[in-house]
Amino acid sequence: MADDRRAGDRPEPGAGEVDETEADAGVLADRLKERIYATITMIAVVVGLSLGEVGSLGALATVLTTALGLWLAAFVADQQAHRTVHRRFATGRELRRMLYVSSPLLSAAVGPAVLIGLAALDVLSLDTALSVAAGVAVVSLFLWGCLGGLRMGGGALTAIAAGVVDAAIGVAVALVKAAAGH
Repeated sequence: MADDRRAGDRPEPGAGEVDETEADAGVLADRLKERIYATITMIAVVVGLSLGEVGSLGALATVLTTALGLWLAAFVADQQAHRTVHRRFATGRELRRMLYVSSPLLSAAVGPAVLIGLAALDVLSLDTALSVAAGVAVVSLFLWGCLGGLRMGGGALTAIAAGVVDAAIGVAVALVKAAAGH
């Protein structure tokens, strides 16, 4: 039997159907959210490490276990939410999406880990490695803010303002961590 619907009779995206492009954008937005969250967390971790008496191996272990802990917490929360809403475990495509979306929580540790590794090899001091890691994280927040401002169509000034606000949040996290002293 032929489909008698005309092109204009098709439901609009959002009227019960999800546009595939929207779904892809949603996954990318979720991944970016996790990356930004992990970046802010890493700022707090490396600033805290810089205030303490820790060696390179301890700093590396802290950064890696923090990233692993963040990832596990997100995965457990995603799986629990899925079970509660859908009355079953996420499997197959749903599980792969969860793992894909949460993977930036692990990758946020790469930069600090490399810098701490360089400190362990005496290429630079641990204090310098931790400071650079915090600085790079703040700069990345600025760049993500700028990109978001540009993508919203606000122009260069709006993009820079958005970047400054996001970077200020990263600096505020560092200052709170420094004020707490650990």
